[in-house]
Amino acid sequence: MSRKLISSGSTFEKEIGYSRAVVDGNWIFVSGTTGYNYDTMSINDDVVLQTEQCMQNIVATLEKADAKISDVVRVTYILPNASDFEKCWPTLRNYFGEVRPAATMFSAGLADQKMKIEIQVTALKK
Repeated sequence: MSRKLISSGSTFEKEIGYSRAVVDGNWIFVSGTTGYNYDTMSINDDVVLQTEQCMQNIVATLEKADAKISDVVRVTYILPNASDFEKCWPTLRNYFGEVRPAATMFSAGLADQKMKIEIQVTALKK
């Protein structure tokens, strides 16, 4: 089985030295993904809109790995402000409601104060 590196085109990947995702066999490990729109390198101030953009970024990354959201088996949510998490639930339920991956949420500072949520997933292609 081969290992494949996936890039979003974000300058952060080259500057820091990581990949948006790593595909190893049928496993896909998607790095912590924020609400940046990689086409414009902009980010919205609203945590719910950032959550939607995170999920769009994750879906696009999974597609590059020939996988889909239903392949996600594990998700980790990181928010600087834990009280913001409940606001994100409807958006997250829209993507994961039927998938129901194992999940963890914790509160921690993120790399940029503009970031209000970061989401990391692990998927297993069927």
